[in-house]
Amino acid sequence: MTPDDVRAMALALPEVIEVDHHGRRAFRLTPGGQLATQWSETELNVLLDESAARAAEGGPCSLLWWGKSLSGVHVDLTAAPEELVADLLEEAWARRAPARLLRERGTQAGPPGA
Repeated sequence: MTPDDVRAMALALPEVIEVDHHGRRAFRLTPGGQLATQWSETELNVLLDESAARAAEGGPCSLLWWGKSLSGVHVDLTAAPEELVADLLEEAWARRAPARLLRERGTQAGPPGA
């Protein structure tokens, strides 16, 4: 997968925008927060809750730690199938999407009480 493939997938999600994150391409739900950061041409960090991150761990995905907190997965784009990256981005989006967007998309995921 290329950075442009990732960009197209992320921006296809409702209300996601591209932003600069310390000189790197990042994708954010507005309002809602950061979904993913394109760390390099071949690496993508996707922000997930602990259970989703642990479920995705293995193969092209390794756990992403921010200090002592598990914050998502680090994805090796040279080994990750397109479907996996799309699913991870969708999971990150659903986790932060307001209830209105979840209803519009027919998604059940998201934070409790969203």
